[in-house]
Amino acid sequence: MIRGIANRNKGTRSAPTRLRVFALALLAAAQAFLLAACSGGDEATGPDAPATPLIYEIAGPDGAVRGWLFGTIHALPDGTRWRTPAIERAIEEAGMLMVEIADLEDRAGIAATFGELAATPDLPPLSQRIVPGLRSELSTLMDEAGISERETTRIETWAAALMLARVQADGSAANGVDRAVIADFAGRDVRELEGARAQLAIFDRLTEEDQRDLLREVVAGTVEIGADPAALRRAWLAGDEAALVEAATSGILADPGLHEALLAERNRAWLGPVVTELESGARPLVAVGAAHVVGPEGLVGLIEAEGYRVRRLR
Repeated sequence: MIRGIANRNKGTRSAPTRLRVFALALLAAAQAFLLAACSGGDEATGPDAPATPLIYEIAGPDGAVRGWLFGTIHALPDGTRWRTPAIERAIEEAGMLMVEIADLEDRAGIAATFGELAATPDLPPLSQRIVPGLRSELSTLMDEAGISERETTRIETWAAALMLARVQADGSAANGVDRAVIADFAGRDVRELEGARAQLAIFDRLTEEDQRDLLREVVAGTVEIGADPAALRRAWLAGDEAALVEAATSGILADPGLHEALLAERNRAWLGPVVTELESGARPLVAVGAAHVVGPEGLVGLIEAEGYRVRRLR
């Protein structure tokens, strides 16, 4: 709920039909947000270069393999080839899968959750929630997203930001790597680290100031990356750690409050469940967005700090 603007019981209000229509796309945007909307990225590979996404082997102090860590991307164009022998071996040998959201096919549930969290009546128009210097760019993005100014009086700022972030989305959530890996684990244990409600609630709990920072960075950042929205996908396919670290520490994630809420705090929350499964002998494959894997607050460093050896596979 927007802080300082409304204080209503969300559980008692109905979700506007248009918000429900956007729900699945927005969840994909929320998942891909830390990469797709945070940085323009750097070109990392040509069209014929082999894919080498980030995948790591996790071993105990004795050298025995305890699990794997896979930095994913949540939307891709049709026909993108990302599977490598190392990824396929990890999928085959893992005893269980840990992902951000396990039930991506629960469309009705996701739609209801988004409608519940994202809608508040009688809000200021979105143009009044952004600095005047970006209002022209905001109007252009709203036109591209098919969102009218009148509709935004029912849409909370964080939700509007995600709607606009998907304008420059490079690919479809139907081709998301998480979705594909979950299908690979049919019949095996799949556990979620967060869930759809918890993930969307992270945005919903942001202060209104942080939500407006989010909106500002989305509008400014989307304009900046508009010339080449595929750049970061190429960086992900190449496993370009430097470009991915840049994405996790710049743009939106350079804001201290947003960095803590959207990245660092979540990584710390996931560490406990991951270590529990590593210790249990379950041999998990942990598949989460690549921005959560790299950098000084990423899962690679957090897991190493627990005494494990983390080695990139190629």
